[in-house]
Amino acid sequence: MHTHQTAPTQYVYANGIKFAYRRFGKAQGLPLILNMHFTGTMDHWDPLVTDGLAREREVILFNNAGISSTSGEVPTSIEEMAANAAHFIKALELEQVDVLGFSLGGLVAQTLAIDQPALVRKLILLGTGPKGGEGMASLTPEAAQIFSATYENPDDVWLGAFFSPSAQSQAAGNAFLRRFRLRCGGRDPEVNETVAPAQLAALAKWGEQRENPFDYLAALKQPTLVINGDNDVIIYSINSWHLQQNIPNAQLILYPDANHGSQYQYPERFVGHVSAFLNEQ
Repeated sequence: MHTHQTAPTQYVYANGIKFAYRRFGKAQGLPLILNMHFTGTMDHWDPLVTDGLAREREVILFNNAGISSTSGEVPTSIEEMAANAAHFIKALELEQVDVLGFSLGGLVAQTLAIDQPALVRKLILLGTGPKGGEGMASLTPEAAQIFSATYENPDDVWLGAFFSPSAQSQAAGNAFLRRFRLRCGGRDPEVNETVAPAQLAALAKWGEQRENPFDYLAALKQPTLVINGDNDVIIYSINSWHLQQNIPNAQLILYPDANHGSQYQYPERFVGHVSAFLNEQ
């Protein structure tokens, strides 16, 4: 049985796109499809999280259109990204799945669940927010500072983006960075220079202020688990509360002393919460 470190990259064609993906874990029940954050690839997931989830179910990682080893261009709207995700899932001949989305991936996951209600059974939203959410029309000031800084080790950008400044959180961040590079063979190439501008354009459209911005969430009927850190500076934590308040069947968990990547600070706790949620009848 493969793991995060050993699962080979496979390819499937759909909608004119050659999608790169990896699947591993216990092949019973519904697979869990993971949607990645801004400029991330399959190798940006934490193996403690993915392998932990894979103990009870099959986990499928993929790069959406234009990302790393997947062909095509990155769309400039979340709706097109969600449509591509649906094409990918159907190309694998999966009739129903559970879906997890982190950050930008959470916007895609919401839209996918609304547009394809029969395809998505349950939804997990991490460090993400609703259309027109607070501080979501552009990068937050904190995010702009973190992503524009220069780092001796480029991976250190994630210490500020995902973890709080406390000594405990930064220690968890450094442990995450060590896990982050454990896969040595067959790693995804980093994204090219066209990815960030396209994703930022999609984020800007999503974050535009509008009247009654959260009304669309009433159409999201799937059981939903919302998780975040208590002080997310990339997509402010208040947006997780807005999701929980406006999705008809949602619950919210906030992890203490945690930022945008709270699931990487508390990987075992996170795996336990998600597994319990997915196993509920």
